[in-house]
Amino acid sequence: MRTLGIIKRHFRRLDKQDFLLLYKTYVRPQLEYCIQAWSPYLIKDVKCLEGVQRRATKLVQELKEKRYEDRLKCLGLTTIQLRRERGDLIETYKLLTGKERVEFGQFFKLATADHGLR
Repeated sequence: MRTLGIIKRHFRRLDKQDFLLLYKTYVRPQLEYCIQAWSPYLIKDVKCLEGVQRRATKLVQELKEKRYEDRLKCLGLTTIQLRRERGDLIETYKLLTGKERVEFGQFFKLATADHGLR
């Protein structure tokens, strides 16, 4: 929120391109820093992160009165929750295919062919 305050003080009127540049450069990296390791699952933490993005999208004057989902669509953004889930899937893929230098057995137990139906 502090970074949003700085942006709001220094840029009186933001169009979509300016907002996206500032948001993707200064705000979103802070929201997503180590998010796969941290993996917020408490509703209050997820709402807090989403609240920052919700408030940030209101900095664009022409979108201020629209619903949050409509603001995201106009800006070409997705929710923080959806980005986190996508990142989790990417990390899982990297672990299972050996693209990370980590033994996937530390994180996953592969199912047997009978899928435990015995």
